[in-house]
Amino acid sequence: MAAQRNLRALITGASSGIGRATAEVFAASGMDLALVSRSHDALADLAQTLTKQGVEAKPFDLDLSKVDQVKSQIESLINDWGPIDVLINNAGMGYTADLLNTPLMDWQAVLDLNLTSVFQCVQAVLPQMRSQQQGTIINVISIAGQQAFPQWGAYCASKFGLMGLTKALAQEERQHGIRVTALCPGAVNTPLWDTKTVDADFDRSAMLKPENVAQSILHIVQMPQQAVIEELILMPNAGAF
Repeated sequence: MAAQRNLRALITGASSGIGRATAEVFAASGMDLALVSRSHDALADLAQTLTKQGVEAKPFDLDLSKVDQVKSQIESLINDWGPIDVLINNAGMGYTADLLNTPLMDWQAVLDLNLTSVFQCVQAVLPQMRSQQQGTIINVISIAGQQAFPQWGAYCASKFGLMGLTKALAQEERQHGIRVTALCPGAVNTPLWDTKTVDADFDRSAMLKPENVAQSILHIVQMPQQAVIEELILMPNAGAF
C-alpha cells in the first residue's frame, strides 16, 4: 500500500505577513508548500528555511497583479508541482484615499489584485480539486469585507466583492467536496501598513499578529473533512481601528 503523501498547500503573498506566518505553521504541521509572491529573494529564503523542516517548499515568482497571466501561471505551477489540496488566497494590497480623489487606474489596480487575481487562482485550481472530490480554499478577506471605512473605499469595494465571490464559490463547490472559507481579520501588524499606497496612523502594537491569523487558517484546514468553517471574523481585542 502506497504511503499517504503530505497535504499540498499553495499560498499567495507568501513572502511576508500572514502568508509567511501561514507557511511556517503549515510546514510545522507537515504540509508541502507552493509559495507564491513577487519577492524572489524573501521567497527563496523562506523556502530554504522550511525545506530544512523536512517538507517540500518551492518558491514560485508570480506577479498576481498581471491578472491576464495568473490562471495560466497557476495551471503550469500545478502541472509542474502536482495537485493542490489547500489554496490560501492571501495576496492583496492596501489603499487609502477618499473616493472622490481615487484615480481610475488606482481603483482598477486594487480590484485586480484583491479580487480578480483571486478569481483567477480559483479557476486554475478548481478542475483538479473537483477531480479529486476534495479541497480547501481559504480567502483572506478583511473586516473591510464586512463593514466600510472612510478613506478605504476602493479597498472595501474589493473586499466586499471578494466576500461575494467567496460565498458564491462555497455554494457552487459544496457538491464537489470542496470547502470554502471567508476569513475576515481585523487589523494585522504586517508590512501592508508600510506601503506607499496606505496612509494610516494606527497603534500597531494593538493589532493582531500574523501568527494569530495563521493559527486560525491552520485550524480551518485541520477541521474534519465533513465540517467547514464558512466564515470566521478574527479581531484584535481593541476592536476595529
